[in-house]
Amino acid sequence: MSLKKVNPEQPKTFEFNEKFKNIAEEILEKYPEKNKKSAVMPFLYLAQKQNNNWIPLAAVKYISKYLSMPYINVYEIATFYSMFNLSPVGKYFIQVCTTTPCLIRGADKIVKVCKQKISQKENQISKNGECSWTEVECLGACVNAPMMQINNDYYEDLDEKSSAKIIDSIFKDEILEPGSYRGRKNTSPENKKIINGTDHA
Repeated sequence: MSLKKVNPEQPKTFEFNEKFKNIAEEILEKYPEKNKKSAVMPFLYLAQKQNNNWIPLAAVKYISKYLSMPYINVYEIATFYSMFNLSPVGKYFIQVCTTTPCLIRGADKIVKVCKQKISQKENQISKNGECSWTEVECLGACVNAPMMQINNDYYEDLDEKSSAKIIDSIFKDEILEPGSYRGRKNTSPENKKIINGTDHA
């Protein structure tokens, strides 16, 4: 896993557009007046979504003023959590889980595919500018290992072939459906149906 880096080229200003400002105000209504600062993480998510999958420092400053928080507090949160990107990552951001359950079931092969098809290094945008990849800690889908997250979606029960097929679909801008690539339903056993708690092969 590589260290998170702040993009050296930064826009001078940032503010929510009308669509995201309305969403931000709806989020704020869910918090008591004295706890408005608790909206910082959803606000960072909105800023990232509006700005093509990454958060410029101008957005950190904007959010700190919006929520009446010290700038450094918002910056600490943005740099701590792996789901926030402080540099451009492309239209499709691929996070490959390489924690123990995924690793022992073949996550290294997914990493290999990413290096072959996207870039040799983590957090390096592909030649066509469409995507990048990185290794991350546990994404909470251990029972469906190995897996990767692409933007907001989980792709599970992967192998080298299925990973390559999914990444190829990204380059065609025709990304495949998320979910299990062994035909499983959620966390059910492979090649079985569960009806009323009973296995049916």
